[in-house]
Amino acid sequence: MEELREENSKLKYRLNILKRSLQEEQSECSQSMININQRLQEVFGNAIRAAYPDLENPPLAVTPNQQPKFGDYQFNSAMAMAQMMKAKGQKVNPREIAETVMKNIPDNDIIQKLEIAGPGFINIHLKKDFVSKLLTNLLRNGVKPPAVEAKKKVVVDFSSPNIAKEMHVGHLRSTIIGDSMCRLFEFLGHDVLRLNHVGDWGTQFGMLIAHLQDKFPDYLTVSPPIGDLQGFYKESKKRFDNEEDFKKRAYQCVVRLQSKEPEFIKAWNLICDVSRQEFQKVYDCLDVKLIERGESYYQDMMTTVVKEFEDKGLVEMDEGRKIVFTPGLPLPLTIVKSDGGFTYDTSDLAALKQRLMEEKADIIIYVTDSGQGVHFQVVFAAAQMIGWYDPNVTRVEHAGFGVVLGEDKKKFKTRSGDTVRLMDLLEEGLKRSMDKLKDKERDKVLTPEELQAAQTSVAFGCIKYADLSHNRINDYVFSFDKMLDDRGNTAAYLLYAFTRIRSIARLANIEDATLRKAAETTELVLDHEKEWKLGKCILRFPEILQKILEDLLLHTLCDYLYELATTFTEFYDTCYCVEKDRQTGEVVKVNMWRMLLCEVTAAVMAEGFDILGIKPVHRM
Repeated sequence: MEELREENSKLKYRLNILKRSLQEEQSECSQSMININQRLQEVFGNAIRAAYPDLENPPLAVTPNQQPKFGDYQFNSAMAMAQMMKAKGQKVNPREIAETVMKNIPDNDIIQKLEIAGPGFINIHLKKDFVSKLLTNLLRNGVKPPAVEAKKKVVVDFSSPNIAKEMHVGHLRSTIIGDSMCRLFEFLGHDVLRLNHVGDWGTQFGMLIAHLQDKFPDYLTVSPPIGDLQGFYKESKKRFDNEEDFKKRAYQCVVRLQSKEPEFIKAWNLICDVSRQEFQKVYDCLDVKLIERGESYYQDMMTTVVKEFEDKGLVEMDEGRKIVFTPGLPLPLTIVKSDGGFTYDTSDLAALKQRLMEEKADIIIYVTDSGQGVHFQVVFAAAQMIGWYDPNVTRVEHAGFGVVLGEDKKKFKTRSGDTVRLMDLLEEGLKRSMDKLKDKERDKVLTPEELQAAQTSVAFGCIKYADLSHNRINDYVFSFDKMLDDRGNTAAYLLYAFTRIRSIARLANIEDATLRKAAETTELVLDHEKEWKLGKCILRFPEILQKILEDLLLHTLCDYLYELATTFTEFYDTCYCVEKDRQTGEVVKVNMWRMLLCEVTAAVMAEGFDILGIKPVHRM
């Protein structure tokens, strides 16, 4: 037995050496950014398994330490482990658990030292050369996404306005949030399908086509000049509500459209095209790319979906309607109306099935207002009940968001009480951002081209950031004054901060080639507390992305970018990067490793901006 124990400890020792060299090799070779938190979780996870092999699914929590004097990260699982063991009849002190876990952590390339604090927290101090190496890799390789286990097929359903109706602020939220989610998944290397599930089918097209036939009888040969589609929609709705003959003809038009008669399909396409052109103006402003796949795309699939539910005995009749109840949910889905027509429930089921079966999606995200949360809950439950997907394998999720409020904390409307047109809002943003730039006298130092670039960057960047920097679940107050303020957590502040960081090397007359060469040869010294704080903050970027991947809350990235900008300001105010002669203003000394910290901060900020869909400019 003694011989076996000795042999076992030798093997453990050799295994730890192999693990350590493998970790070092991964750090050296990988161009991906390393998620330090994830790496620490691996180290502590192994230690827990070695210390308590009988504990099933032990909790594992490692978080950044809020107070630098207590270390860089903290292991917080000892108390939860003590609770688990107590439930099994084992009384163990959390501090004792922390000591046992600590004893099972081998020497590694990450941790400098460990200390037990309070009732069982373990404070973790990182090795300076480990952080310095990661920053050097980042400088040499650029901001590469952290490694993902496998490339996944991701479908994001967002924006989704209705044909013949104006896009409003609700669509703005869906468009901005959905685009940013897509950008995150794309940055991480996944295959993303950006779908625009427009409302392009249904009974409203009957009245629109009937009105088109009356107003522009030669629409088949001459393209009708419908300038104001919203007005056109209101006219047809008024006739539909007041003229009985028109109403009958509208219903006939719906039947003929659904039968796909060529002249009715042409009329439908004409109306859709006018709307598409209006939508595209918004998408061009916001630099959003989408593939349109409206309700009409799924029409032919709906009959099959209804039959599948009927064949499996899941359909009940209710006053002529065909309904489907799902386990544990009180509201049914109506898959066929009493007049034989399909509903939103039917088209959403057909769309979900197509995305699962034909697109082979691993992740499907619906970005709509929170009011549709219950509807999607029932649709997802029905899809699971019929066996289309297993939620443990495929992630299907509704990412809901709150409403946009005016500064009076009421629903965002114009003074006359109408819904705010999205293009009017974007144009107002452009005007306000130009006023702001002129107030700062930027028109006197920038060329006309630079001024225009700064105008669009600030206007659309501020509108996007104001939305994304709030927890999407909450309602948020739309205020141009707040979003254009260059103090606090706003895009205006971050864009100015970014431009300032980018200008440091330029003002010191340091060429890009010089910085690239320095990145290959200069060791990043992190002796000053502000250098150390900035270095660690930069390297938290992959942790932030991982968290957003799990909860789809993009305000975490905004908070991180603001923290990075303010941490940089602390560093720059305390640590000289460039020293100049006070009389002549000539550069006397350049602190190259600090210049490189400026560069790597800007590189991470630029990637963060890109995920948020914000375009910074070089001069502002």
